[in-house]
Amino acid sequence: MRLVGMFVYAGAELVVTRPMTRAARADWLHRFCARAIQGMDVTVTVSGSFPENGAVISNHLSYLDIIVFSSTRACVFVSKAEIKTWPVIGWMTTMAGTVYVERGRGGSALKARSGMKEAADAELPVVFFPEGTTSNGAQLLKFHSGLLAQAMGDNEPVTAAYLKYFLDGDNGPDVTVAEDVCYWGDGSMWKHIFKFLSLRGVRAEVCFEDGPIRFTTDVLHRKQAAVEAQAAVAALGGSRIQQEEFIES
Repeated sequence: MRLVGMFVYAGAELVVTRPMTRAARADWLHRFCARAIQGMDVTVTVSGSFPENGAVISNHLSYLDIIVFSSTRACVFVSKAEIKTWPVIGWMTTMAGTVYVERGRGGSALKARSGMKEAADAELPVVFFPEGTTSNGAQLLKFHSGLLAQAMGDNEPVTAAYLKYFLDGDNGPDVTVAEDVCYWGDGSMWKHIFKFLSLRGVRAEVCFEDGPIRFTTDVLHRKQAAVEAQAAVAALGGSRIQQEEFIES
């Protein structure tokens, strides 16, 4: 019930204040997510520093990822367009200034470029997940190169980040991070959320690389850049890489 109260309060704050700038919207989301993390009793530890600007790329494990990243500082996210249709959450993410991408539609990443540029002009870091979908964390999935190319095209620094979850509490022998903290596949999100909210001892660790990725290629060779970006994220988290052909989309 405490978490529901936080959503109600945050929604009311949006209605009353109607933040107009990206900076104000990002600050609202940051404050809300910081309260939500406390309300869910999730511990967040950070290694390294969240970049002050540019793009931040990370592995993607759950709907919780956005809350974890935003709880640490104000930032802007690039997310799949489907989120806009989610009840309450869709309205909130839109009000927070999220840049949306329609997966599988040509030119979607290019259309998102203006929103990413606005965030950069507002001196806000832009966070996105090049895998394009969540996983159970067993391995790092292939990286899509579209958004990466937009960031590189605007000469924005791209910093690698890696996110891990742990269960420090006793939640029973059948509860695992891969199934009950990570959200992936076609299962019911709401069912997963209700289960997640009952867990004890959830801990998130976020690790940021010390500096931007040093690409050996340019935006004209974005496929190779995606390979290098995936390698940088994998090395940061000690993760295995899915051995598949990388795609440009």
